[in-house]
Amino acid sequence: MKRNVLVLIAVVIGFSLAAIAGTISGQVSGVAGQSVVYVDAIPGKTFPPPTEQPVIDQKGLAFHPHVMAVQAGTTVAFLNSDSVAHNVFWASVGGNKKLGHNLGTWPQGQTKSYTFAKECAAVLLCKVHPEMEAYVVAVPTPYFTSVKADGSFHIGDVPDGSYTVKIWHPKLKAAEKPATVAGATEVDFEIAK
Repeated sequence: MKRNVLVLIAVVIGFSLAAIAGTISGQVSGVAGQSVVYVDAIPGKTFPPPTEQPVIDQKGLAFHPHVMAVQAGTTVAFLNSDSVAHNVFWASVGGNKKLGHNLGTWPQGQTKSYTFAKECAAVLLCKVHPEMEAYVVAVPTPYFTSVKADGSFHIGDVPDGSYTVKIWHPKLKAAEKPATVAGATEVDFEIAK
């Protein structure tokens, strides 16, 4: 009986230690607009893509949300809620025109999907309404968040360890910082043009 209790205690402690996870929080200053903060690729680690399909809606002749961060491998659904036809395309990814894609044009109430298989930042446009613009930012890990309007961000459930934390902004060069997560960790970014 004592042996079973000891084995059970050891298993519980093992699971508890494996489940230790921290947070990365911080503040982004020096620039206005939406940004994405994420943990860069972790050598030797891969992450299965999520099964949930986030939706970018085309409503009021605009994409909603304007910036969507997803884990690489995520399939994004594009819904047309407007009474007019819309088109979704991106001419290139990171300047590479071979990575451009056009989903075509479709009417109200219909959805088309696309899987962002690799890390990228795609500028979404509409050939029917050239004033429409949005971004899908596909990142290599499930540890990411969009920065709030006040510049703050919080990424939860990050396993303790040493990482590179990056920030993406639609108009500026990406920045990065090393971070060692051990419980609550603070990482601030000041980015400028």
